[in-house]
Amino acid sequence: MTADVFRDGRFVPDDWVILDAAAPVPAEGRAFLPFARWFAEREALAGDSRPLGVLVKPGDDPEKLAPDLDRLAAIAIDFPAFTDGRGFSYARVLREHLGYRGELRAVGNVLLDQIPLMIRCGVDAFVVTHEPTRARLSKGDTAEVELYTQPVGRPEPAAGTRPWTRRKAV
Repeated sequence: MTADVFRDGRFVPDDWVILDAAAPVPAEGRAFLPFARWFAEREALAGDSRPLGVLVKPGDDPEKLAPDLDRLAAIAIDFPAFTDGRGFSYARVLREHLGYRGELRAVGNVLLDQIPLMIRCGVDAFVVTHEPTRARLSKGDTAEVELYTQPVGRPEPAAGTRPWTRRKAV
């Protein structure tokens, strides 16, 4: 596990921990609780002022977090394999449909060529354990994509003669 997170174009120290189903919530610091655990303990944590977050994995329903979004300092979305695109959909649901404004963090198998697409879906922080990706990000190579053919819920300028093609928003 790395001790940093990629945010705003650089690696910065990470003060969040991801708890398992049994680990106690630390008295201080920031912690992500597993999705099911959040729902099991959220009433007991109602008066808690610590920054808490939820880890959303494939198969979890992020829409169930709607009543709690104002209580969550961050939401981590697990990308377990490059072939599993549910995390992209989860990010869009949280940002575009539910209006979540806190940090959305990608964890798991975060690869360089996926980061621009994750950003378009609303992810703004990345825990990167893949060493080649870390090396390229450290050098400033973010694998930017300038043109897209899949829309997102935010305004993007049209590009070219195909009405569905969009240029990266600046």
